[in-house]
Amino acid sequence: MRRILTFLFCLLFAGVAMAQANHAVSAIPKDLLPYASAVVRNQNVVTEIKDPANTIYRLKKAVTIFNENGDDIARIVLFYDKSRAIKSIKGATYDEFGKLVSKFSEKNFNDEGTSDGFSLYQDSRVKHYLPTIGSYPYTIEYEVEMRFKQTLVLPDWNPVYEPGVAIEKSTYTFVCKPDFKIAYKEINLPAKMVSGSTKEGLVTYNWEVNNLKAYRNEPYSPIAENYFARLKIAPKTFTYGGIPGSSSNWNELGKWTFDNLLKGRRDLLSATKDMVKQLTANITNPKEKAKKIYEYMQGKTRYISVQIGIGGFQPYPASEVDRLNYGDCKGLVNYTQALLEAANIPSWYCVVEAGAGKKVSMLPDFATMDQGNHIILCLPFKNDTTFLECTSQKIPFGFLSDFTDDRTVLACTPEGGKLLHTPKYTATQNLQTRTAQFSITDSGDLTGEMTTIYKGTQYDNPEELVDEPFTEQVKTLRKQYNYLPNLEIEKLSLKQDKLQMPVSTETIKLSAGEFASTDNGKIYFSLNPLNRSRSLKDIRNRINPVYINRGYTDEDEITYILPKGYHPETDGWHVNMDEPFGKYHASVKIADGKLTYKRSLKVIDGTYDKETYSKLVEFYQKIADNDAYTVSLVKN
Repeated sequence: MRRILTFLFCLLFAGVAMAQANHAVSAIPKDLLPYASAVVRNQNVVTEIKDPANTIYRLKKAVTIFNENGDDIARIVLFYDKSRAIKSIKGATYDEFGKLVSKFSEKNFNDEGTSDGFSLYQDSRVKHYLPTIGSYPYTIEYEVEMRFKQTLVLPDWNPVYEPGVAIEKSTYTFVCKPDFKIAYKEINLPAKMVSGSTKEGLVTYNWEVNNLKAYRNEPYSPIAENYFARLKIAPKTFTYGGIPGSSSNWNELGKWTFDNLLKGRRDLLSATKDMVKQLTANITNPKEKAKKIYEYMQGKTRYISVQIGIGGFQPYPASEVDRLNYGDCKGLVNYTQALLEAANIPSWYCVVEAGAGKKVSMLPDFATMDQGNHIILCLPFKNDTTFLECTSQKIPFGFLSDFTDDRTVLACTPEGGKLLHTPKYTATQNLQTRTAQFSITDSGDLTGEMTTIYKGTQYDNPEELVDEPFTEQVKTLRKQYNYLPNLEIEKLSLKQDKLQMPVSTETIKLSAGEFASTDNGKIYFSLNPLNRSRSLKDIRNRINPVYINRGYTDEDEITYILPKGYHPETDGWHVNMDEPFGKYHASVKIADGKLTYKRSLKVIDGTYDKETYSKLVEFYQKIADNDAYTVSLVKN
């Protein structure tokens, strides 16, 4: 589901370009320079509601760019369509000393369609501009005004929006008539609201922050929303697509969504309803019925995004999806609901913030429509709540993978909105188990076979191999197993068991010429050519806690049949590391002309104090050293 005003959340950031301002770089306070690729000199955004159906957005911004890492901060990107119009754009650029270099206006912007390759209907276009500057540092200032024909989604204010950006001054003003009521939530915001009024009698809500230092980009940092300053605004009353509404909590917002965007859109032809009854006629278990219907939907439809008008939040009718055999996430969920309804199986339409990173979504005490970007389906079976991803033709019934697992969702029901939580896949469940048996010749060539089993969120690891020609599969495997030189694949089989906790099994028969090196009667080879970890960059004086987004477990066992007449120069060994955030075990045993290498790595998701990072660096350095261990064979 496309977010309305996407540019406001992702690409536009409030700022001010003050007339006659001093844009010389030397005027920037020195304490704002550490870690800064850009400094926003003076920024201001004004959101004004003149009536319940229209929003005016005014942006002014002046930002100094120090290096190429800050160029994206200088880029101006404006999306527009029939419901959001660009009224004016103008700006200028300045050199290091604050002298005017050039001016620009809307005519200097590139104007393009926003086709993404999978959207069938899309009325959105984009204007974008990046100044061409010969040297750093430089300053860009600009002013933008836009109008939106809705008041359901109001722009957030994010004075600090990514690492490497410092803020000299930033202000946000919300202007409306006294009878237009709002709620707001200040998150990590050092400023507090100051209310006021205009001479025309409009109410103003004002925030200001000054001298915010840049955050350093630190590995394993928490999700930015957890520590960046931001402000969210929610309307008590609003208009969207000509539909008025009101809400002050998730229950009311879910109720409005159900009554105004979803209700009456699940009608199907009688023939389709009869087909569903025939499809499930011999199944008595409701969950098994739902599985049969879900797999029918997957086989019949394909995902195509619909990005037009009210389609941003409202699904196409189920009868249209049934006729056309395609839809976006909203349409496919709504269609699946209609099919299930024909079998008397209740389900709930759920809004979720999707993505491999578990972003903050659905603040429990603050309801807004922009806190989700995707739709999934919930089947509220008693003591067995099941969630379905309806946009994939391949994903197993009841499995969400890492796209929507372990996060809060809004279920839109006839009784109102309900906040639910999707299943979490644990470090133990996200399991990759590999066993291999290899033979090494005295000339260093390797042959053998290995089987890898993927479970939980690791089930998707071999997905890019599925349904690909063998030649393409070989190319992929050579990149994946790049520590096996001259890799040749004699045989590959891939089996997927689409259980609710699915399993992929990959079996490969292979050879790798000159895998081992030979020198002066000795043979050398890498003990672990299949699954290596990398070391981490050490960062001193860390500020942020350590955040591990997802846990997993990898287990490897490789048995090497050694060439006759040779034995390892060293004896067997073992390594054990046990930390709160992870466990690593590795061992080598030698017996009967065989060397058996075992490796186990378990990474435990969670948030840890910042002092943990040095231990994490040490942990991965030791793993990397052990993973790179080279065996030396000598003649008996």
